[in-house]
Amino acid sequence: MALKIVKGRQRPPLRGVIYGVEGIGKTTLCSRFPKPLFLDTEDGSAHLDVDRVPCRTLAALEGAMHSLYRDAEGYQTVVIDSADWAERMAQEQLLATHNKRSVEEFGFGKGYVMLAEQVARLIGVADQLVARGLNVIWVAHAKVVRVSPPDQTDGFDRYELKMHKQVAPLFKEWCDLLLFLNYRTVIAEGDDGRSKGRGGKERIMHCQRSAAWDAKNRFDMPETLPMDAKHLLPLFAGGPAAEPVAEPQAAEPPLFDRVAARIRETTNVGGLGRIADRIEILESEGQLTADQAGELSKLIDARHNELEPVEVANG
Repeated sequence: MALKIVKGRQRPPLRGVIYGVEGIGKTTLCSRFPKPLFLDTEDGSAHLDVDRVPCRTLAALEGAMHSLYRDAEGYQTVVIDSADWAERMAQEQLLATHNKRSVEEFGFGKGYVMLAEQVARLIGVADQLVARGLNVIWVAHAKVVRVSPPDQTDGFDRYELKMHKQVAPLFKEWCDLLLFLNYRTVIAEGDDGRSKGRGGKERIMHCQRSAAWDAKNRFDMPETLPMDAKHLLPLFAGGPAAEPVAEPQAAEPPLFDRVAARIRETTNVGGLGRIADRIEILESEGQLTADQAGELSKLIDARHNELEPVEVANG
């Protein structure tokens, strides 16, 4: 029998997990995906103008997923918000089925193994939706955990999915896209010599793993991207096609170099004053360090000494 060979890149439905810190806008981001339907386990989408199915029990969630498998009703993306609440509902059902008050009552580790098996069956239903041609996105919360790798002499903190250690790997292995959403923060040394966080307003998506968080993708994405759905839409079945890869552009010079160049190009003292005011703002926002601001101030003084005699001579 001849093999049915399929050549070239395919655009199958997306299997994604998107998690992040509280209030960063995970649900809002997902609302901009192709024709989404939210399976809402925690009222996370109540403030948005989206289509949703309230799912307050595991049975209700599974029932909604099976219904979509039979008839997707024109939707292209199923957003399950959230995965950690789905885990909680699975635990509640497990306890009710076995008449237990706590997972610990099953015996050492046994209850969490049973919980993982139940969540794995739920993920299997999500796979059926993917086979049906639907994109499936799980939304999840983040938690900070202390890890001590065996090849390191000391431990450190990192962000992970807010789930039990038996359950979280199931989602990480299942997905093609694992994004961690956070605010960009700059650590700078204050006047008192202590490190202080500055900025913290720009929302970004981490697309690759680091020691500080879990993330992955199978789409050759950069380490970080601005938190904007337009960067993700080409990954979806039913979304816009990916734009042709453009020729690499020269990297924009660092902020310090751009400000320094502007100082050198300024032809009047008034312009230097405005640049000095801007430097103060950039330093307060953490975009320039105190040392960088000091170097730029020295450059302004030197340029001022060049321009002032000329302006005086010209009246």
